[in-house]
Amino acid sequence: MTTEAPVKKIVYSGIQPSGTFTIGNYFGAMKNWVQMQEDYRSIFCVVDLHAITMPQNPADLRRRTYESIALLLALGIDPEKSILYVQSMVPEHSELAWILNCSTYMGELSRMTQFKDKSQKQGENIRVGLFEYPVLMAADILLYQTDLVPVGNDQRQHVELARDIAMRFNQNYGNVFKVPEAYFGESGARIMSLQEPARKMSKSDENINAFVSLLDDSKTIVKKFKRAVTDSDMAVTHNREEKPGVSNLMEIYACATGKTLDEITQEFEGKGYGDFKQAVGESVADTLLPVQNEYQRLLNEKAYLEQIMHTHAEKASQIAWRTLAKVRKKVGFVTV
Repeated sequence: MTTEAPVKKIVYSGIQPSGTFTIGNYFGAMKNWVQMQEDYRSIFCVVDLHAITMPQNPADLRRRTYESIALLLALGIDPEKSILYVQSMVPEHSELAWILNCSTYMGELSRMTQFKDKSQKQGENIRVGLFEYPVLMAADILLYQTDLVPVGNDQRQHVELARDIAMRFNQNYGNVFKVPEAYFGESGARIMSLQEPARKMSKSDENINAFVSLLDDSKTIVKKFKRAVTDSDMAVTHNREEKPGVSNLMEIYACATGKTLDEITQEFEGKGYGDFKQAVGESVADTLLPVQNEYQRLLNEKAYLEQIMHTHAEKASQIAWRTLAKVRKKVGFVTV
């Protein structure tokens, strides 16, 4: 008697091609994406439709989309195990987003924390896309009957909205969408700014010494860690409230080496911050070097990248259409 293997749950996650990915993106999310491929049906998306909620240079956006696909592959996303596609190449996203807009309330969107933060940068002329992009995010997730959405706390609110929209649609039209859950297990480290450790590391930071890009060369990486903010007592111990800078560096070192915080404290007992910062910088540089080499190789294989984009967009579209076809029927659209 044979038993069927259990069906793997679907994990969905996306990332914008809107700038330089940092070690915060890698240690906080991307590194775990690679591990999750073994246990889940993984769908990863370069969300270029989300990127245009802020002004973009078209040539730069196109270039960064290629770079994002290359970098995700270099980091270990396996096209034989996961679906890796570009959002705008799957038109089902846009159609479902419009349909879901018609089941979403203004009050829900106006309460979105990220809208409040980002809209301040656009002044009086706030784009509608910036207001509505949480609905597009809900469409991204719901199209694939997603079980789990790996997120940090800053995206928790958006997953809750996707759940609300799914439940409301199901109640009004009958069960169509699986109600997704936010996934915080193995969600990765929360990497903070090297210059302002109370703030999350951001690729849009105006201070280039505040973040480490995945593509920074080894010399630059070590230099940025040497300039990282610490404190005056020179002890390598972990305490987020009293020693935020040192604690952040310890967590980065733990991500790069696999060592525990206690092991790191013991390693640098009696040593100064100079030795510690040097070690952190070198460990991060060593971790990123093989990724950078593979990334540069893939960038020279444009035809291969385009093959991945096309074949995986088709795979994604096949899944997405099955959901969208049900939605279209439920809301009363004519199908002939």
